[in-house]
Amino acid sequence: MSKHFVIVGAGEAGARAAMALREQGFDGDVTLVGGETHLPYERPPLSKDGMVAEVFAAKTIATAERLVDAGVAFRGGVTVAGIDRAGKRLEMKGGSTLPYDKLLLATGASPRRLAGVEGERIVYLRTIEDAQRLRGALGPGRHIAIIGGGFIGLELAASARARGAEVTLIEALPRLLSRGVPAGIAARIQARHLAGGVRLVFGDPIAAIESAAVSARVTLESGMCIEADMVLIGIGAAPNVALAEAAGLTVVNGIAVDERLQTTDADIFAAGDCCSFPLAIYGGRRVRLESWRNAQDQGNLAARNMLSAGEVGASVPWFWSDQYELTLQIAGLADEGALTVERELAEGSILFHLSADGRLVAASGIGVGNAVAKDIRLAEMLIGRRARPDMAALGDPGVRLKVLLSQGELA
Repeated sequence: MSKHFVIVGAGEAGARAAMALREQGFDGDVTLVGGETHLPYERPPLSKDGMVAEVFAAKTIATAERLVDAGVAFRGGVTVAGIDRAGKRLEMKGGSTLPYDKLLLATGASPRRLAGVEGERIVYLRTIEDAQRLRGALGPGRHIAIIGGGFIGLELAASARARGAEVTLIEALPRLLSRGVPAGIAARIQARHLAGGVRLVFGDPIAAIESAAVSARVTLESGMCIEADMVLIGIGAAPNVALAEAAGLTVVNGIAVDERLQTTDADIFAAGDCCSFPLAIYGGRRVRLESWRNAQDQGNLAARNMLSAGEVGASVPWFWSDQYELTLQIAGLADEGALTVERELAEGSILFHLSADGRLVAASGIGVGNAVAKDIRLAEMLIGRRARPDMAALGDPGVRLKVLLSQGELA
């Protein structure tokens, strides 16, 4: 009898897993279930190109034709109400069921919401519809207030300024990008936003946000009032774990999986923003990554392990963000570092983060365009090899990192 593999979540991880199953030679049935009616699409461009392009167009991950050619049944606009683990079937809203032999949960994450803060002039960016609403508030003579100085808020601030809108960004903490980005690089990003005309407000908590028919108002505890055409709230994302939790699967800052992306049910896997997993290169530290690269890598890995490959994930975390002409790239987890070495480049700089015993654990770079891309990629390889490169060589731009790949002492 033909086996049926089902994937819940039609984002980057889910769509990649569906295609990877076919690439690995699986000839059973594959069903990809998505909560949105759209074909699978990429979310990162929504805050970047999706805002500044002359005509809005989502970047599709897989066209209808490609899905049909691959033999993937796509069911969009469908809500999964529950998982019957004993019966190995999904219970759908409306009463229908969908059987599975292996199940992948790629349910992603949702924007964290401020309690009671909703309205026509309030937007949380996650979907195509959210992006289209936000675009309507960008342009000369318009003013957008952004709550949160993380990646989403900053990317949208840069996009809004490119469209000619006025921007006020409010961050409750003392600096931008407090999570995972070194202070020195965050300071450079802050300087660029100030130069770009963004008004930054730090350390002044929000007292109230009101949405009216034609405008919104943000009131801070200091008494400052900010009138805006639209308020974007970008204060992080929470993993979508309700389905897994109701089914009795273990949840620890996301759906808990092992190094093979297997949940506490041997026939159910999880991948992407929704899951937490152990990272071997950091001593099994459990992390959850909201990253396009991680979603792709885990989609591929989940597909292979659904086919019993038994493969352990070994990817090094990698993040990027485009703001104005600058690109930020981070390989590894910077908070694992005890020592820092800086390398200055012609149009950028890189901070190398090392453990107390000299092992390279992360690299954070910022520069114009692709100025740091090659060196960050080489640093990623050094991190993956657990190398202990010479610190003086890391700081010397005249020493090629490619040379250090062959010289670094391995742990």
